[in-house]
Amino acid sequence: MDIKIGASILNADARYLESAIQSVETSIDWVHFDVMDNHFVPNLSFGAGVLNSLSKNKIKPIDAHLMIENPDKWAPDFVTAGADSVTFHIEASKDPHRLIKTIKGLKSKVGVAIKPGTPLDEVKEFLEEIDVLLVMTVEPGFGGQSFMYDMLEKVKEARSIVNSKKLNLWIQVDGGVSESSIDKATAAGADFLVVGSAAFAAADPGKAMQELLKKAKQGIS
Repeated sequence: MDIKIGASILNADARYLESAIQSVETSIDWVHFDVMDNHFVPNLSFGAGVLNSLSKNKIKPIDAHLMIENPDKWAPDFVTAGADSVTFHIEASKDPHRLIKTIKGLKSKVGVAIKPGTPLDEVKEFLEEIDVLLVMTVEPGFGGQSFMYDMLEKVKEARSIVNSKKLNLWIQVDGGVSESSIDKATAAGADFLVVGSAAFAAADPGKAMQELLKKAKQGIS
């Protein structure tokens, strides 16, 4: 299983986002770009304009995670702004099948996310259509929360489905991913880890990210 790391820049200094990305660029595969509207989740973060600015000097592909109401309307804007993959929440979309087709039609990868309280059954019908399944391991809205280990049962079930059907699908976990949880996530079947505070709070984020990747690989050894 090939492990991918996405660096969440949610808690990075908004004045120096490119510098934050550069500090970990040799240790990551994707930049994870959290979009919050203060409605779907109780926080406000970046919009399509900031993503567009980052995409003009793209260091790594950008993975946009939309924690917003009405993604059916707004998701295409993030593809246009430069996102290489766009993930929306199943709880917020009015017509997921149509939105998946719309995003794919714009030549972007597409993902579906589920909050901790949402069972995997809510997204099983979409697994053959998408590129990324995001299992939230904290309640979305804020970085620095504790990893919810009980969410790994969803990851295990999803991995079983992906393997049995031979789907070309990444299983992503986001929230509280740290040295103590990252190998548990990969052991459960996650192959796309989103890391934020655990790296950017360190004195050397790049080195911290490398150590986390090593620990992640221990989960599948």
